[in-house]
Amino acid sequence: MDSWYLPSFLFVAALLLVSGLVRKQYVDGGLDRDIFDINEGLWIILLFYFILFFHLFVQERNSIVGEGYRWPHTIPYVLDDSLEMNARGVILEAFERYRLKTCIDFKPWSGEANYISVFKGSGCWSSVGNQHVGKQNLSIGHNCDRTATVQHEFLHALGFFHEQSRSDRDDYVSIIWDRITPGKENNFKAYTDEETDSLNVPYDYNSVMHYSKTAFQIGSEPTIVTRISDFMDVIGQRLDFSDHDLLKLNRLYNCSSSLSFMDSCDFELENVCGMIQSSEDSADWQRVSQVPEGPESDHSNMGQCKGSGFFMHFSSSSVNVGDTAVLESRKLYPKRGFQCLQFFLYNSGHENDQLDIYIREYSGDNVNGILILVEEIKDIPLGSWQLYHVTLKVTNKFRVVFRGVRGAGDSLGGLSIDDINLSETQCPHHTWHIRNFTQYLSDPNGALFSPPFYSSKGYAFQIYMTLTNLTKIGIYFHLISGANDDQLQWPCPWQQATMTILDQNPDIRQRMSNGRSITTDPSLTSDDGTYFWDRPSKVGTEAFFPNGTQFKRSRGYGSRNDVYILLTVEDISHLNSTQDEPVPTSSVSDLCAFFRCENDGICLVRNGNAECRCPSGEDWWYMGKRCEKRGSRRDTIVIATSSTAAVFALMLVITLVSVYCTRKKYRKEPGSHTANTTLENQYAL
Repeated sequence: MDSWYLPSFLFVAALLLVSGLVRKQYVDGGLDRDIFDINEGLWIILLFYFILFFHLFVQERNSIVGEGYRWPHTIPYVLDDSLEMNARGVILEAFERYRLKTCIDFKPWSGEANYISVFKGSGCWSSVGNQHVGKQNLSIGHNCDRTATVQHEFLHALGFFHEQSRSDRDDYVSIIWDRITPGKENNFKAYTDEETDSLNVPYDYNSVMHYSKTAFQIGSEPTIVTRISDFMDVIGQRLDFSDHDLLKLNRLYNCSSSLSFMDSCDFELENVCGMIQSSEDSADWQRVSQVPEGPESDHSNMGQCKGSGFFMHFSSSSVNVGDTAVLESRKLYPKRGFQCLQFFLYNSGHENDQLDIYIREYSGDNVNGILILVEEIKDIPLGSWQLYHVTLKVTNKFRVVFRGVRGAGDSLGGLSIDDINLSETQCPHHTWHIRNFTQYLSDPNGALFSPPFYSSKGYAFQIYMTLTNLTKIGIYFHLISGANDDQLQWPCPWQQATMTILDQNPDIRQRMSNGRSITTDPSLTSDDGTYFWDRPSKVGTEAFFPNGTQFKRSRGYGSRNDVYILLTVEDISHLNSTQDEPVPTSSVSDLCAFFRCENDGICLVRNGNAECRCPSGEDWWYMGKRCEKRGSRRDTIVIATSSTAAVFALMLVITLVSVYCTRKKYRKEPGSHTANTTLENQYAL
């Protein structure tokens, strides 16, 4: 049903109902009323019509800054030459978070009428909503190169004010005006209900759009005081979107799904997320909440929630060497051509037990799919949950297959898996697992060095952490001397290291991980004039690994941050250009080769079917299976107004005819009802 038919249908139904009720009141009520009294019923109908018409067609839906300020779901952008290299990589990472958690996408500008130009201005700022000015500036200035800061500024551009600017903010926070830097008071303005809409979402202390307690302060006293004191150190977080941030954004832009998320499973539901057991193996995976030999609880809840906390377990102790248990995911439909599989694995069996990761890929007429081995996970540590990432590169419909294998040696337990996430994102290159993290907080030295790692280009590096307390954690990146140094370029050019302290929420979409990115600028010099990122054997100091091996460690670069640590070091030198080359955000299967979208619509594959994402503008849009129909706000109003006017005229005629017939009927029976009423009154006496 087209959008303008529904309000017309509702109006007709409502008008018929009210008309019927009025007619019932004046006919079945047994009263002979004159035409003026009957017209009172007609006025009720007219009043009802006016209210309904005003609500449906005159009053616009009041989104954050009005519907006219929305961007299309794919936003064109330009990265200006003024941007620092590190900021360029961080901006692209922020785009990936939008794709993972929302339906908002970004593409390099290719001539669209309106686009966002990201540049290095004075500070971090953005206009609110689509201003329809062509080139719309958004500043990522010095020290703004944090992923959550970029998310914050783009939320402004998408149409959101600060959280403490809500009309109801005084119910939740107090603004201490005399502590605010003079001239900055406007930053604390609260908007009215006519200017902004909370989209029926509660006030969110945890929002990435909320100011911190120290925002624009004069001295050391807070400028914002939360009415619930527990949230004083929560407001102003710059980790990631909060759940309510995502709820509002997805409501405003009508997002029903996110772009790069594929699946998440914590096995809390008995249907185990649609996974299936194979009939060609020796045993089954069992859904359990604990295993005598371990684990004692699942990874999601760690035994903290009574009556919940499940995982899948393959008991290698109950089968023979070489026996297998196979668990397959539901069928999945890729769009981008690359995926990251993440899961937690626990080994309570034997160190020779292993987990094989396959994909079952469906293509052409092969209805059973083809099994392809992706990775064999061996030498799994005993007695603790371990985090694993497996890179997939699938372009056709597929399943993920977990195959547990009983190894040689005595086993008292088996293999367990939990908290599986699959997304069309890039996997981190390395994982640094720090067990019993809080024990180091009591250490007077309070410092940790990671094992050595290698980047994809061959650079050796190490991470250094300082641990003062849970809210003061420093994380620093060091280049170290490695096996490839003679073949590498020095000073190290444009390698971006991203260090992420992982939020272990079972669902990747709800995680608020703390990340920091650092880029090796080959021209950066130290106070003594040497190049900061030069070869460690040249500028570093002597250090020793725990096994006694000597090496050279360069100076560290990083910051203190408010533990699994995910590490990625990648070459971003291609971003050192006037405009970054368009990066494909989707790679669809051959279904789109035979499915043409009209009017610049974009074909994508969803649930195994090709469909079109139709373009839209401020007050126009394309619709239909192939974007073949054009609609606009003006056309909708004209059609809706015309149709309702015609319906109103028809109902007016019907109502007047009904009134006339009723009047005529009762003129033929004069006094009958009056006589009956009089007799009844006499009997009552």
